[in-house]
Amino acid sequence: MDTKTREKKEINFWMAILPLIVMIGVMLVTVVWLKQGPHMPLIVGTSVAALVAWKYGFNWKEIEEMMYKGIRLALPAVIIIMLVGLTIGSWMGGGIVATMIFYGLKLITPAWFLVAIMIICSIVSLAIGSSWSTMATIGVAGMGIGLSMGIPAGMVAGAVISGAYFGDKMSPLSDTTNLASGLTGTDLFDHIKHMLYTTIPALIIAFGVFTVLGRRFASSNIDLDKIAQTSKVMSESFLISPWLLLVPLAVIVMVAMKIPAVPALIVGIVMGFLSQIFIQGGTVTGALSALQEGFSIQTGNTLVDNLFDGGGLDSMMYTVSMTIVAMTFGGILEYSGMLKAIMDQLMKVVKSTSSLIISTIGACIMTNATCAEQYISIVVPSRMFSKAYKDKGLSSKNLSRALEDGGTLTSVFIPWNTCGVFILGTLGVGVTEYGPYAIINLVVPILSIIYALTGFSIVKMTEEEKVRMQEKEALLDHSSEENEQLPVHS
Repeated sequence: MDTKTREKKEINFWMAILPLIVMIGVMLVTVVWLKQGPHMPLIVGTSVAALVAWKYGFNWKEIEEMMYKGIRLALPAVIIIMLVGLTIGSWMGGGIVATMIFYGLKLITPAWFLVAIMIICSIVSLAIGSSWSTMATIGVAGMGIGLSMGIPAGMVAGAVISGAYFGDKMSPLSDTTNLASGLTGTDLFDHIKHMLYTTIPALIIAFGVFTVLGRRFASSNIDLDKIAQTSKVMSESFLISPWLLLVPLAVIVMVAMKIPAVPALIVGIVMGFLSQIFIQGGTVTGALSALQEGFSIQTGNTLVDNLFDGGGLDSMMYTVSMTIVAMTFGGILEYSGMLKAIMDQLMKVVKSTSSLIISTIGACIMTNATCAEQYISIVVPSRMFSKAYKDKGLSSKNLSRALEDGGTLTSVFIPWNTCGVFILGTLGVGVTEYGPYAIINLVVPILSIIYALTGFSIVKMTEEEKVRMQEKEALLDHSSEENEQLPVHS
């Protein structure tokens, strides 16, 4: 392909959507029929996107730069993903995960476990503003407890995800919450209050669903001897001590104190590494192996062996590679103008307030699928729809809520999105398993669409907001252009 400057043409809608159609088609055959991973379909989609960009005047050097820009957007997430692998390996080897599971089995009954883990994850995530950190700490232990009780992995993961994203969405410390309010010029706490209309009913529905599901695992319906045996094997294989709970507590406190996720996780990794050597009596070689290859143990108890076989840097390479491939695809779509062409066509059918809000939610979901990154699913639609909300006299908090309802929460349902691959790497459960049980993530976008159709909680712009929006317009335009400086996943 030529690297010289070529005359560029505007990409039309049908050519812009072609790479997406091809990618989805190949994805359905590869993932659904052949039961293979999504890497190859994403590479095929990237190749088609590159050919379309080349056809419309971009040279190969420019196309490469688009891919590099996409990858650069994902680098903060990649770093977190690798650190989470190290965290899980060191915490398993250090007996930290075993301690959390041991006491969890003592304190939480199977019938109320799903409700309990959702509430615990909600509180922790609300306090620290991070769904990823919550899932990587409390979520990992919750998976172990739930599996020990005989609860299906998809249900446990769904409860963990529901709680983690509830807290993340409603926390003033959350990066996505601040991003959505900041890009739309909405007061942070006005934005959070407006999200209560969709989020609180979803939380109540989730509480009811997990209560009903939990009744299937009441003490009379499960093997209590199996749980007792699991606890016994863990206490024989690890030194169980409540002092080890200080390790995850330290990480949670550091993140709550606004210490960035990377140094907080590094401290947790070091503490887990030292715990394996000085508390569990392991060797330096064994502790290093747990960091690189993951921890494993042979107790003769299949459940315990499976629970503590994982983690490590190597375990995250599948997730890292998928993230990089997905972001090359998203980078070409974004920076070649294909995504804009698709969005522009979408805007032509937006006539009413309800269709505008529904289109915003749909655009967020589509961006999650095409660009594979929840931050882009907030940034791009906010840029595309901001003027339309203003022209219709709608308060900016309608847009900020739609961005979160459609962008933040639906990211977990895209297997190749950074959130989907993070959950697979951290909790060990795929979208097809946990998707039906991620109740809050499912219900919130549906409620948002229902509200758009009925007009419930849709707020018109006040005179004060009109003045404030005019004052911030120039600043918002500048912020939207700097989409390479997105927040770090935490």
